[in-house]
Amino acid sequence: MSKIKFTLFSLRDLLIAFGPMTLMILIVCGVAYKLVDPAPPGTIDFSTGQENSAYQDYAKRYAGELLKSGITLKLEPSQGSQENLEKIIDPGSSVELGFVQSGSTDETEAQSKGLISLGSLFYEPIWIFYRDKKELDSITQFKGKRMNIGTEGMGGAKLFKQILSVNGMEESDMRLTRLASTPATVALLEGKIDALMMSSASDSLLLQMLLQTPGIKLFDFVQAEAYSRRFPFLSHVVLPRGIVDFGKDIPARDYHLISPTATLVAHESLHPALIGQLLEAAQKIHGGAGWFSKQGEFPSDKYTEIPVAPQAEKFYKNGPPFFQRYLSFWLANFVERMWVVFLALGALFLPLSKIIPPLYVWRIRSRIYQWYGKLRLVEQAIEDVAPEQRQEVGQLQLRMLDDIEGKVNRISIPLSYAEQLYGLRSHINFVRKRVQNMMPAAAKKAE
Repeated sequence: MSKIKFTLFSLRDLLIAFGPMTLMILIVCGVAYKLVDPAPPGTIDFSTGQENSAYQDYAKRYAGELLKSGITLKLEPSQGSQENLEKIIDPGSSVELGFVQSGSTDETEAQSKGLISLGSLFYEPIWIFYRDKKELDSITQFKGKRMNIGTEGMGGAKLFKQILSVNGMEESDMRLTRLASTPATVALLEGKIDALMMSSASDSLLLQMLLQTPGIKLFDFVQAEAYSRRFPFLSHVVLPRGIVDFGKDIPARDYHLISPTATLVAHESLHPALIGQLLEAAQKIHGGAGWFSKQGEFPSDKYTEIPVAPQAEKFYKNGPPFFQRYLSFWLANFVERMWVVFLALGALFLPLSKIIPPLYVWRIRSRIYQWYGKLRLVEQAIEDVAPEQRQEVGQLQLRMLDDIEGKVNRISIPLSYAEQLYGLRSHINFVRKRVQNMMPAAAKKAE
């Protein structure tokens, strides 16, 4: 038991030796934690899209991926791309992130509004479904027809106006309605409108249903290449024959479409550390092959007129940040923010490693050495004592030695220093013999 006691008791000396320096380091780290870049928030407000839209579906998948890293996406429904953009720009809105269609703004406006792009994510072609006995191959053939172009908040509505303009048409040339996607689809199926325009990714359930509905035709943009030359934010894409249903051969031929791309857009106030997590989620969600894209084509820093964030550019070039490859997001972020502090503490480690161990040794040995001062006082007390006082002085010093010995016997030190403790005890006996030799013979016999 005494062995354990001696061994464990040195913990107090370790705390005394290392404690002040450890406390100072903790204080420095605490102050630095407050002064360096703030930690990323645990919640991001994300503007999504209409119910049953591809935007809404993708946003839910993002929320699931980021929740694995302890980040919560607060999803806010919207009418679509244009409303998402307005929410991100609005200084009174808490929204920092959303899906925005290419062509919704331009580079100059984006920079002035503090917008940054995290990259383009997927194609969302312009789909025009219509009911007609014959095949239509020109936008001008829709003159006078009832067409739904979506709500004002949808990016496709703005783009369709540009399509009309290059075809020498105005909105007044058609009977336009502005229903949301779901009621517009119902209206088309019931024959209440003649055509329906939507801009959506192929994941949309409404879109897939319309592609397989008898009597509903898909408009073929035979001039798709010309449109892509006129509008740089558009791409010419092809819906391959049979891609919807191979067995039923839907569609029965290739269709040419024009397509903007959906972009993940944020306000510049978005914490930089979150960009890597968002792009990792984007790679998992959009990195596969699709109806219009090849494996690994998205996400991409192309197809966007909004300046790509520097952190996103680094991600596309080098992949995820180094520490995030091996550590959890929050731990990696802590290390990335505190690396300067860690570097400074590392520079202090060498001199501290030479100071603190001797301090610990001094603490242990001082517990023994302090009693040598007491022994020296006893020896001084018996020097040059008159013969008639030797008995009285000797008895007083013997009692002093007994008291010293009793206290020394209660000293607890690590076993590695036990040799010095036993040396002190032998020196106490040595001084006791000196005192006894000084005393008269009768006094010594009485002792």
